[in-house]
Amino acid sequence: MIRNLTKMIFGLALTVLSVTAYAQTTISGNVTDSEGEPLIGVNVLVEGTVLGTITDINGDFSLAVQASPPINIVISYVGYERQQLEVNSDMSGIKIVLEESTMLGQEVVVSASRVEEGILESPVSIEKMNIRDIQNTSSDDYYKSIANLKGVDMTTSSVNFQIINARGFNSTGNTRFVQLIDGMDTQAPALNFPIGNLNGPSAIDVESVELIPGAASALYGPNAFNGILLINSKSPFDYQGLSAYAKVGVNHIADSELNTEGQEIGPGSAQMMNEFSVRYAKAYNNKFAFKINASYSRAEDWYGTDLRDKSSAIQPAGLSHNPGSNLVHGYGDEVSAAMSLVKISAASSFEGTALEPFLNYFPTEVVSRTPYEERFLVDYGAKNIKFNTGLHYRLNDNLEISYTLNYGAGTTVYTGAQRYSLKNFNIQSHKLELKADNFFVRGYTTIENSGDSYIADLSGVLINRAWKGDSQWFGEYAQGYLTSLATFAGAGQFDFTNGPTAAQRDAAHLNGRATADVGRLIPGTPEFEAALQESTQSVIPGGSKFNDKSKFYHFEGMYDLKNQIDFMDLQVGASYKLYDLGSNGTIFADSVGNDITIQEFGGFAQASKRLLDDKLKLTGSVRYDKNENFDGQYNPRISGVYKVANDHNIRASFQTGFRNPTTQGQHIDLNVVTARLLGGLPRYAEAYNIYENAYTAQSVQEFIGLVASDPDPALALANPAYLDVLVAATELEPVKPEQVKSIEIGYKGLIGNKLFVDMAYYRNIYSDFIAQVQIRKAAGTLDLDATVPTEQNLRNAQGLLTPTSEPENTFQTYTNVNREVSAQGFVFGLEYILGNGYRLGANYNWNKLNEELGSGFLNEFNTPENKVNFTIANSKLTDKLGFNVAYRWQQDFRWESSFGQGDMPSVSTVDAQVSYKLSDLKSILKVGGTNILNQDYTLSYGGPSLGSIFYVSITFDEFLN
Repeated sequence: MIRNLTKMIFGLALTVLSVTAYAQTTISGNVTDSEGEPLIGVNVLVEGTVLGTITDINGDFSLAVQASPPINIVISYVGYERQQLEVNSDMSGIKIVLEESTMLGQEVVVSASRVEEGILESPVSIEKMNIRDIQNTSSDDYYKSIANLKGVDMTTSSVNFQIINARGFNSTGNTRFVQLIDGMDTQAPALNFPIGNLNGPSAIDVESVELIPGAASALYGPNAFNGILLINSKSPFDYQGLSAYAKVGVNHIADSELNTEGQEIGPGSAQMMNEFSVRYAKAYNNKFAFKINASYSRAEDWYGTDLRDKSSAIQPAGLSHNPGSNLVHGYGDEVSAAMSLVKISAASSFEGTALEPFLNYFPTEVVSRTPYEERFLVDYGAKNIKFNTGLHYRLNDNLEISYTLNYGAGTTVYTGAQRYSLKNFNIQSHKLELKADNFFVRGYTTIENSGDSYIADLSGVLINRAWKGDSQWFGEYAQGYLTSLATFAGAGQFDFTNGPTAAQRDAAHLNGRATADVGRLIPGTPEFEAALQESTQSVIPGGSKFNDKSKFYHFEGMYDLKNQIDFMDLQVGASYKLYDLGSNGTIFADSVGNDITIQEFGGFAQASKRLLDDKLKLTGSVRYDKNENFDGQYNPRISGVYKVANDHNIRASFQTGFRNPTTQGQHIDLNVVTARLLGGLPRYAEAYNIYENAYTAQSVQEFIGLVASDPDPALALANPAYLDVLVAATELEPVKPEQVKSIEIGYKGLIGNKLFVDMAYYRNIYSDFIAQVQIRKAAGTLDLDATVPTEQNLRNAQGLLTPTSEPENTFQTYTNVNREVSAQGFVFGLEYILGNGYRLGANYNWNKLNEELGSGFLNEFNTPENKVNFTIANSKLTDKLGFNVAYRWQQDFRWESSFGQGDMPSVSTVDAQVSYKLSDLKSILKVGGTNILNQDYTLSYGGPSLGSIFYVSITFDEFLN
């Protein structure tokens, strides 16, 4: 496919070359600021072409244009007023003076309509960061500073892994959001969500960042559901020379981290972290240019410190602890058993012993195996290695062909349905593109390699089983429990009539665990490390390691008919995607000889027209997409922007969006101890016959609670009153795409050239929510009409008490929620120039889920209702000194996901930096910190505890003015 694309692109290029012949016009000149100082690296672009250059160290430029006058050139530089100049003949020695600009409301954006337009005229909400914003960010990394933009939510799974979301339904792996780097989708093929900046450009190679919060499927296709982020890197034609970046910092300051039990954890002292980047770009005769980027970062990762009990709802009354606990950051306790079931299988081993008299007082509670804390199982040595290169060739003034390679590798931690240690992974993208001023054709592929990545939860389970099997452990637990009761009886403290007291049961459970844990592997010992290595180096299902090498191919093109049509603007585009899954049976059912691919294709058209003396701009677009496993989807968008006065615009839009079930939502087939995760396509439910003798998870939990509280749990298993609460799992509809309809009304305005105001209200209506549903199978057919306990029901109900692997009885599959819910929100932002270079910024964000999904489904809105950001900055406090301070606050909220559910406390942080220009060294020195008050916080349930980072960085740029 790539070979055919290459032939197509070169064929098109040669065709254009063969019919293109122009006279040559030479243009040269000099660019200075208002004080006569030469400006280095100013962009000089020939309008309507791909031709451009930059000014040299003296502010000079020269262009040879294959066209006859008149020719329009555009001169632009961040922080200065954009100028346009008409050239009517060969011209040399042009003197151009650029005036400094406030830049308020003057930004040019591309992503909102896929064509250039002023940000004030954007038909939808849009945010932009330019080079100056990226250089002056108060965060330790430009990517993290995106959280300061209006309407943005950011979750952190690792020190180097952040996920962006907008307008609700947030997650740690956001499949409702699309991120593009130079037009390439950065999703990992096996996950279907962007992986943050793990394979993105470093700060010294980023030209701009644009973010659209809200549905964008009409232009960008599937999964542009909650928004889209575009990161544009620097062209080697426009940004030449050498630049470098070095940062040294510390985190885990004062090691104040405490787990939820109040115990101090962490590495024990402040930890060094560092990052180094280098970029070099060079152009030759404005025809050929290349760039090379390399980046490396290293840090001690944030720790998972949450030892709250996810199963606290089933803690038995009167006990000081929950013997069936499932700790958030404890792994191995996913394996549990109802002791009533253990009694049935183990009672005979106590008959004829001193413990037989106590069988009537056998524990009835659910008991879980003893877990290991995350810090002993996860690789916290976070690192990220990135390499990027670009080769660009201008076939003529109108055509440019390029090849791009993006490569990212490293180690990080990710929170999904479980906690994953992504160790020594790598992901690479290769792109070939042909572009002109009015069209582009591109094809790229993304290839991922899971390296040594593994499931931390499963590792804890496997280490426990390595030294003692589950059956033996639960049998010994029962022995220790009964022995404790016998000890009380021997001391004359046991009441055989009323049974053990709550305190005696509590002590018996503690003794049961102590008995079963004899010989348990201790973290840090050679035996433990050997078991950990064995589990993480063996692939699933024998170990916890993934073996994924999935691939993604995307071919797309867009054509702007501006040269053919002048009564309106019209663009058309088309796209083809192919997912080639390659997990080798560790995620999908793609073992040898069972290849799994998914194909998607789509196309769009967009037209816009100015009316009422150019005061009103109407835009309409429609897109059609088809995934081979689902019905085709139409997504229209209509919008209008009305200029009520100069620099004051009101906008309104109606747009739709959709997201296809992910590759996992379609094809996953993975046993994660507590359940087998299955894709929502019919073949998987059929393969495991999951609906036979199956009941809903909610009714099974209610049944378990009744059984566990009964004095005779063995008989309770067949109690007709208890069985009556079970609800049979009806066959679910196969999963299908999720839909959203969105209405937005907004205003952008510039007041007195000093105050920029941007506000918007949105209302989203969602339908066909993609959700996961868990069901559990009984060991055989249950007679729910029985009026008295039966042997058949007693035997078959045992399988409902706990998840089992042999045979598998618990399944979690994908389906859709058959109802509509709505959400609404409001954003309000201000940016004000105080004078003398001071800039104030503030924004307020309100998001509200109007209805819940209903019983049995997770809402997963995962967004604080209220959130505010404040910034104050001055990049030119003096000729050399600048600063930036940002304050961020968000309200407490409820987090729900397949990993767990819990309340997230409110968060407030302060980031700050001071910069100093070292003019003689063409460098900028920056000293700063994030979360400088060092108040540990968590952004998602199951996420790590985040502390402060303090750093010193220096940026060298050969063309720094």
